[in-house]
Amino acid sequence: MLKNRSVPADVLLPHVVYRDVPEAIAWLTRVFGFREHYRYGNTGGRVDGAQMYLGNACIMVSGAHRGGATPAKIGLYTQSLTVFVEDVDAHFHRAKSEGAKIVEDLNLTCYGERQYGAEDLDGHHWLFSQHAKDVSPDEWGATIAPR
Repeated sequence: MLKNRSVPADVLLPHVVYRDVPEAIAWLTRVFGFREHYRYGNTGGRVDGAQMYLGNACIMVSGAHRGGATPAKIGLYTQSLTVFVEDVDAHFHRAKSEGAKIVEDLNLTCYGERQYGAEDLDGHHWLFSQHAKDVSPDEWGATIAPR
């Protein structure tokens, strides 16, 4: 398979809309530990977007001025993004101390993940998770679809 250094995601590359891209880059870096790879565009004097990483996770940050709206602006929960991290306890304490709105306390789920939920500066819901144990979906009540 051809590799593309501009779009390195193997499976999924979410585009997350923010009111102000530079402000979002700074917030995501400080609070969640993302690192910026690149910025692009300049529509009406504003940065159009950026690519950011946290571990192996990659996201595109897009400006709302390009026709999108943030969950905070529209007043609706739109999606949840899950990022797997090496040390979810340390990540939780960093995010909390840096002012992230914690919407789900750090916990061990019935499906074997140690995780917490947070809301970012524009109302996007994030789950940060670490595998804690191997649990089959049928062990916690899920119905496995026939293949």
